[in-house]
Amino acid sequence: MPPLIVEMKDVVFIKPSKSTPSSVLSLSTLDHRPDLNMLYHIIQVYKSQKHDGYPNDQIDPNPINVIKKSLSKALFYYYPLAGKIVKHDDGKFRIHCNSNDRVPFIEAIANCNLSSLNYLDDGSSDDMEIAKQLAFQLPSLGDENGHQYPLRFKVTKFLCGGFTIGIGISHILCDGFGLSQFLHALIELARGRNEPSIKPVWERERLMGSITEIPLPSPINNASAAVSPHLPATTLVHECFKVDGESIRRLKMRLIKEYTSHNNIKTMKEIFTNFESLTAYIWRSRARALKLNHDGKTLLGIVVGARRHLDPPLPEGYYGNAIVDANVVLSVKELMEKPLSQVVKHIKEIKKAAFTRNYITDSINTLVTKEQDFNVEGIGAYFNVTDWKYLGFLENMDFGGNVLVNLLPAPCNMFAMVDLCIFAPPSKLDSSMKDGGVRIFVSLPNDAMPKFREEMEALILLNNI
Repeated sequence: MPPLIVEMKDVVFIKPSKSTPSSVLSLSTLDHRPDLNMLYHIIQVYKSQKHDGYPNDQIDPNPINVIKKSLSKALFYYYPLAGKIVKHDDGKFRIHCNSNDRVPFIEAIANCNLSSLNYLDDGSSDDMEIAKQLAFQLPSLGDENGHQYPLRFKVTKFLCGGFTIGIGISHILCDGFGLSQFLHALIELARGRNEPSIKPVWERERLMGSITEIPLPSPINNASAAVSPHLPATTLVHECFKVDGESIRRLKMRLIKEYTSHNNIKTMKEIFTNFESLTAYIWRSRARALKLNHDGKTLLGIVVGARRHLDPPLPEGYYGNAIVDANVVLSVKELMEKPLSQVVKHIKEIKKAAFTRNYITDSINTLVTKEQDFNVEGIGAYFNVTDWKYLGFLENMDFGGNVLVNLLPAPCNMFAMVDLCIFAPPSKLDSSMKDGGVRIFVSLPNDAMPKFREEMEALILLNNI
């Protein structure tokens, strides 16, 4: 197969379809998390086929025109996404909005059919490198963190009539749930609706913290953190591993059996979930692959959504960051030698605690009260897991004869970090994954990836766990 060549046209700028307010908008404490001050990129893969049942039979068949028009309409409602992120003298970011706000947009043309790339669903490092080509990366904009252009779009048309949409957005403005809400609004407008079914809500003041006398302690510091002989690394390998639902269920049942036997109990009051079981397995597998020193500590951070766990809950339509971390800290020796079912129990307990209003409030207040005293990226001791399976990224987003069949993170900026792991839903084209399978996206040094790959193969066989 010849190499993928993507020919890009000039950048154009999309403005809101109607006049929007000129204002300076404050952000929440959670929006100001230091680790969120960067762009994240996702790639949507659309397969071209006839698709009936849309309310507007006169929809423009050219996806570029459709996306431009619907983006312009969506920006009228989500106008802060077209604004600028400005750091003020008090050290806080604010969103500056005015009538000149706009979003950069690139149209590109690829030299092949999407089917020749298997719709980017092979899971190989080649797929991830292709995803980089389909993402919006233009150093000439001079906007590495997305402050001047916090949202950007790149639509790449393929010879088959299918296309990809590369979306880059600053995490300061919204989390994955918020981005999904915006994309659903865009699709609704592309289908002919006059307005989004869910109106966006700003209200960032709902998640403002306050200084407390006793903040939550730092879970780990640089002196005690484990280190890897593979890090720092000048380059990382990015791969996707598919784990089918049956393998996950077998792992979970084996861990439940191990836990009840080890603790001499007949039944468990709370069952292990698929997510908890798989997270524990991958945490340990990654530590093995990185060869973390046994006397150091390692931290597992699970991204927990807070929207429904506040009192009162955040309003429908809130699209800012509403995530906190549920952290488990173990020595590497404990992670390696404890029964894996006990590691799952730690994960279950911290998740349960993180879903309480007090935990969320304390987490927000801690961000205000003190600076984190450790470097959160690049040393191997930290492992952050975020779950995309229930964000709605692949649900109900078809339009104009084009079907969304796949979505994946592009390994650039935030998603190119060694400390991050993404659980994503399977593509719609892989029937073997329709029974609860999960795709695992990881980034590791080249020398560590073979061992991690071996661990994932062992999971499928349920050997050596």
